[in-house]
Amino acid sequence: SEILVGEAIKGYPRDKLLLSTKFGLVTDYYKKAIKNTTYKNVMREVQSSLINMNTDYIDFYFIHWPDVDTPIAETMSALNELKKQGAIRYIGVSNFSKEEIEDAQKYGEIDVQQPPYSMVNRKFEELMRWGFNKGIYSMTYGSLGAGILSGAIRTMPNFEPFDLRWHFYDYFREPKFSQIMDFLTSIDKIAEAHNKPAAQVAINWSTQKEFVGSALIGVRNKSDAEENCDAFTWKLSNEEIDLLDFELNKRQLGL
Repeated sequence: SEILVGEAIKGYPRDKLLLSTKFGLVTDYYKKAIKNTTYKNVMREVQSSLINMNTDYIDFYFIHWPDVDTPIAETMSALNELKKQGAIRYIGVSNFSKEEIEDAQKYGEIDVQQPPYSMVNRKFEELMRWGFNKGIYSMTYGSLGAGILSGAIRTMPNFEPFDLRWHFYDYFREPKFSQIMDFLTSIDKIAEAHNKPAAQVAINWSTQKEFVGSALIGVRNKSDAEENCDAFTWKLSNEEIDLLDFELNKRQLGL
């Protein structure tokens, strides 16, 4: 992904771009993901990322997951050094709890966090509100619920057994799948009223929340990217957001 990004940004003014990447999840010989946030590994990975993206610095550099085998003081020491050198601009944490963020803050400033957040996953909303009040920017992932909020999936899919959507998310299991399909009818009505795709309703619902700074959304091609960006040419009304929240709460979705 970093190499693709590096190729994509060639020729663009670097100061007009914000680049984000992660570290600390290393694939071993058996292709098993191992958490490693040691000082040595942070320094190794950042150099790799800089080379891959052909850049002199990274704007947002995230700890991918908490690493219980490495003291957070050691990890933060490396990140503070990189910030001092200008190799990174902002220190980020992904999948951290409030307590883990507060522990990290004993050794340096946490600028941004990256929790999952969408209509079908609102479990970390309180954490994001807390972060917002503390000046910690939120860059959410899973913003379209692994694609289930795009409206493109209307029947139970037949993913390959190793597909991440079977294991990392629970949206494609019953009874949640049917509940989400029922909720999509509410999205459809609003999308139709605006003559916009369902995905843009889901994107606006999320990014119009004051505690959401950015919503990460995967794309497969140029048209996907353009369609997602087009969501910011219009807004949901307060009444539409209230209606969607009411329907979500009625079904207890995302809680």
